[in-house]
Amino acid sequence: QVHLAESGGGLVQTGGSLRLSCAASGRTFSQHVMAWFRQAPGKEREFVAGIVWTAGNTLYADSVKGRFTITRDNDRNTVYLQMNSLKPEDTALYYCAAVKRSIATEFPKEYDYWGQGTQVTVSS
Repeated sequence: QVHLAESGGGLVQTGGSLRLSCAASGRTFSQHVMAWFRQAPGKEREFVAGIVWTAGNTLYADSVKGRFTITRDNDRNTVYLQMNSLKPEDTALYYCAAVKRSIATEFPKEYDYWGQGTQVTVSS
């Protein structure tokens, strides 16, 4: 059974940094795309960043380019989202997701597996 477990969220001031982790288990993810999405209250879930597990190709939402970095650790079966220069508009529940495909996609409906989410709050 696939399990994605996010951690690393918290409260941070504007301009601060956080690193989110997504520990993946239950299967081999070498043929998968791993991604981070976020959802703020009253808004739709939106794509943040994605990475092709084996190739390492990445995709970012325009709103986070240059501030966020997605990486993966093959040995730990873990995906990370390093978030720098955080803004109040980055406040949301952040989810890890996975799908078996070779190219990253920004559409939530394409993803088969989801974690429970970790809250990120950026104070002004």
